[in-house]
Amino acid sequence: MTEDDGQGEEALEAVGAVRALDEVHARIGRYFHRREMRERVRRYLEGLLDRVERKNSWQLAEGLGEAGPQGVQRLFTDADWDAEAVRDELRTYVVEHLADERSGVLVIDETGFVKKGTKSAGVARQYSGTAGRRENQQIGVFLLYASDRGAAFIDRALYLPDEWMGDAARREEAHIPAGVGFATKGEIARELLVRAFAAGVPARWVVGDTVYSADELRRWLEGQGRHYVLAVPETHTLWTRGQQRTVERLVADLPADAWARLSAGEGSQGPRWYDWACLTLPYVAALGQTHWLLARRSVSDPTKLAYYRVYGPTDTSVTEMVRVAGRRWTIEEGFEQTKGEVGLDQYEVRRYDAWYRYVTLALLAHAALEVTRLSARQTHAQEGKGGAPRRARSR
Repeated sequence: MTEDDGQGEEALEAVGAVRALDEVHARIGRYFHRREMRERVRRYLEGLLDRVERKNSWQLAEGLGEAGPQGVQRLFTDADWDAEAVRDELRTYVVEHLADERSGVLVIDETGFVKKGTKSAGVARQYSGTAGRRENQQIGVFLLYASDRGAAFIDRALYLPDEWMGDAARREEAHIPAGVGFATKGEIARELLVRAFAAGVPARWVVGDTVYSADELRRWLEGQGRHYVLAVPETHTLWTRGQQRTVERLVADLPADAWARLSAGEGSQGPRWYDWACLTLPYVAALGQTHWLLARRSVSDPTKLAYYRVYGPTDTSVTEMVRVAGRRWTIEEGFEQTKGEVGLDQYEVRRYDAWYRYVTLALLAHAALEVTRLSARQTHAQEGKGGAPRRARSR
């Protein structure tokens, strides 16, 4: 590629980002009832997409040419706007640009936001895969839509540990509504999925990690007629031949020829190759549906295995199950992008309502970037240049 080609790509990406931001702002402007706030949210979204080192209130205010962070902070505290209505616009925007009936999936997962102190809503010493250990942090549960066209978040919820339930003074200080009670992460995931299903989001499968594979959520999905590929721990037990056995033991007894090498999709280093095995489970299912146990084994280290409960159409191929299982990585990539590109984890708000507002705007900015990337890919394909363009840069 020549230098001129590279500059041309950057120009196309910049134009695409402006167009995406124009569309996003046009969609949400009506929810900001004062002109000042409409203009400020536009500038704020521009700031999230800009190359500011950190996306906190002080640095964004400086980047916007403001004397202090008060104006930015008012977006999250005192401004009159409905974060849930804007969330609905986010979902509609993502579906309109990225939806694909054949390849679309919904991916549920969580991420942690490490914090100091005890004032931030929902903060507690708790485990998340983000830190890999127990930390003083908030945890957000997120729903992402992924298809062959791209991937972006469509919903979010803040997890409140049980220790927050009985402390009225602490809840009031954090602006947690009186009607918000304790909900497990699985129950939160169900709420997010209910909204997606009600909105008609075109997804054939639900994908999630072990946190979201409890019996209650799986049975609910089956009752809704929804298909899933949900990771389960090695200690997960199944009934077979009149006895309970862990998935680890079941898979350990498989013969060598039960395994096949398949790619779970493209990664940063190329195809993600693993060895896979699949067992049909003798569980009752709706007409035309079947239960399976899917196992994944590392090629470089065969002692590293992962396990999935699968429920879907009886004619589903193992290749399709593997493709869907591989979609779970899209949400990890999404967390990496939103934190690295639009500052998802760089907020300075403590209130419950402010968390939802900040996170919603960050997810909107990320969705605009993802739509920009889609536009860049389409432009390159039309021009016959081949290959995938570089990741669209923040403006």
